[in-house]
Amino acid sequence: MADLPLNSSSDASHQSSTEHPSLEHFWMPFTANRQFKASPRLLAKAEGMYYTDIDGNKVLDATAGLWCCNAGHGRREISEAVSNQIKQMDYAPSFQMGHPIAFELAERLTELSPEGLNKVFFTNSGSESVDTALKMALCYHRANGQASRTRFIGREMGYHGVGFGGISVGGLSNNRKAFSGQLLQGVDHLPHTLDIQNAAFTRGLSPFGAEKAEVLEQLVTLHGAENIAAVIVEPMSGSAGVILPPQGYLKRLREITQKYGILLIFDEVITAFGRVGAAFASQRWGVIPDMITTAKAINNGAIPMGAVFVQDFIHDTCMQGPTELIEFFHGYTYSGHPVAAAAALATLSIYENEQLFERSFELERYFEDAVHSLKGLPNVIDIRNTGLVAGIQFSPNAQGAGKRGYGVFEHCFRHGTLVRATGDIIAMSPPLIVDKREIDQMVNSLSDAINAVG
Repeated sequence: MADLPLNSSSDASHQSSTEHPSLEHFWMPFTANRQFKASPRLLAKAEGMYYTDIDGNKVLDATAGLWCCNAGHGRREISEAVSNQIKQMDYAPSFQMGHPIAFELAERLTELSPEGLNKVFFTNSGSESVDTALKMALCYHRANGQASRTRFIGREMGYHGVGFGGISVGGLSNNRKAFSGQLLQGVDHLPHTLDIQNAAFTRGLSPFGAEKAEVLEQLVTLHGAENIAAVIVEPMSGSAGVILPPQGYLKRLREITQKYGILLIFDEVITAFGRVGAAFASQRWGVIPDMITTAKAINNGAIPMGAVFVQDFIHDTCMQGPTELIEFFHGYTYSGHPVAAAAALATLSIYENEQLFERSFELERYFEDAVHSLKGLPNVIDIRNTGLVAGIQFSPNAQGAGKRGYGVFEHCFRHGTLVRATGDIIAMSPPLIVDKREIDQMVNSLSDAINAVG
């Protein structure tokens, strides 16, 4: 057998994380690849509230990674749990098999969930959680003798991941238009709830706009309740730029869906696990849906994982037929992955021990005052906030939509703060361990960027 080349050794073949790699081969997601590779932003390390870039510069994380790292970065409790689990058992299937840690995690999660959502189905991402919930809705109605209920209702400007189900019920045009010929049939959309004309610079939930939920009554009249399976909305639309529900809006959606036997799905991939000041947005705003989709902060972004929380009656209705037959033909190779589950259990302990959900609520007013201090800066046309999340919206400049937002994002990063740009909206969603000094630092950095970009 020929000798292996020296550079094939696992000890020598990989570049250090602090070296500049070739950028040629990675087709990056949701990225202007050519723009990025002309001026890359490469992160090499993370601890606490900070990233360190590849050149050794500290970058304050005002985004919790990508809405993920609610407990901050580099948590030893999580890395030790992951390491111990890999040593004990790296992988086990969940098809006709099981392992204790997945069941332990499911029980632990239901201790946090709203009343009645006592069943958990594990996925690997928010996109998978959404497609799973849509399938569950169809499964439930078929098992309940209402197989004609196949239509879904989403919402304009909604983001529900990138599976064909998620982009079908989603309402972001850029995510849909290239794939429009292959989207799910029988999908309609509610109007979005963004209302800058009447509600600009509102602190918390706007008193205007609850009546937009009434459009669901019109859609029921148009399509027939007997044909509608579920309505899916984000309690707060994160990826569209922090769009909040008007006061009473979610409650009205719940009333209408219950009136007509339509399932209500809350996509809480962003809002779950403390972002808006409670374990779930449904708890913060007092509305219990039939299903909740989650991912991201479920295990602090450490390992891909998601979960769908399901009302007991949906699960129990689907448990029909001979006991030896599969009730729900759906799942993923990595559903309930033992290492991801170990990371999640450690994360939940951090949330509980450090009272991070309560911390998010307690810091809300300080964070609110800080971000609203940006009102009056050049081209700022709206500021929206709740919990530890805020959106700052700008008027587009003469070069086109999104140019000003990207300029602010780029300036912030080059001066040591990571924010998130969605078109001409900047979102801030710091880890829940943030302190007042760091909030001030984020807002000051954003203020400098807004003034510099103009």
